[in-house]
Amino acid sequence: MKKLILSIAALALFATSAFAERYVMITHGEGKDPFWPVVQKGGEDAARAIGADFEYIYNPSADMADMASSIQAAAATQPDGMVISLPDPDALGPAIKAAVAAGVPVITMNSGLESSASLGALMHVGQPELLAGQKAGERAKAEGATKALCMIQEAYNTALVDRCEGYGSAVPMQMTDTTSDPATIQTRATAALQANKDVNAILSVGPHVCEAVDKALADLGMTVHHSCFDLSPAVMDLIGSGRVSFTIDQQQRLQGYVPVIVLHLYNNSAGLLPGANIPSGPGFVDKSNASSVAALAGIDR
Repeated sequence: MKKLILSIAALALFATSAFAERYVMITHGEGKDPFWPVVQKGGEDAARAIGADFEYIYNPSADMADMASSIQAAAATQPDGMVISLPDPDALGPAIKAAVAAGVPVITMNSGLESSASLGALMHVGQPELLAGQKAGERAKAEGATKALCMIQEAYNTALVDRCEGYGSAVPMQMTDTTSDPATIQTRATAALQANKDVNAILSVGPHVCEAVDKALADLGMTVHHSCFDLSPAVMDLIGSGRVSFTIDQQQRLQGYVPVIVLHLYNNSAGLLPGANIPSGPGFVDKSNASSVAALAGIDR
């Protein structure tokens, strides 16, 4: 993976354009989620490296109709490329197809791997989420998990559902919709734990969910096997203290950075593209490597 990214970056240095390129990134995440600012910075850094303009758009409503409208509006401005997260292919697919039909190159990222090509996207950059969930479940089972709750903040997001279902292929689980609101996550997690006192494991599929669920566990005085997805300072601290066994890192900075570089190459090197989608994960982060991963990811602990 490192060699591939370095090769793409090196090729980008030789790809020059006679005009100022403009790239638009549209994601479904909202500002309360610590995951997305890292993605945004990746895109900004890539645009800066190639001398392009960059616009980042997210939909705080988390409403897929609103996101589809944002895609349509951005495509109408004829950017040189768009990077789009794809949590709900049914809702967003028509807008993405229309953008492609209008001549805008599109790369999907983060979620929507299975639907990306059918919508006309050039490629996808992200983690195979079902596989990541399976790996998380296998490890949790090996560490003693036998019955679990999967705490999911975006029940409409196919990528997050895949994480839960992948985990459930190894450990019997029940999904709990926590929403993305930090004030609601802990309340809903507490209610689910009180209603399922026989569980001995939890998978939290987002970093802010991981933190809120830990608070619910602490308030209830419960000890269970807790594993999570993605990185944040709070998650790294929970791993360091032993309250979280591991988290799955999908390298969200690469999900922001790589698509912009690839679009630049595509536009300036006769349609040059990598030969396949680029998987950005999964990778396990636990006590054995948390400090080094935090340093590389720029996460202060």
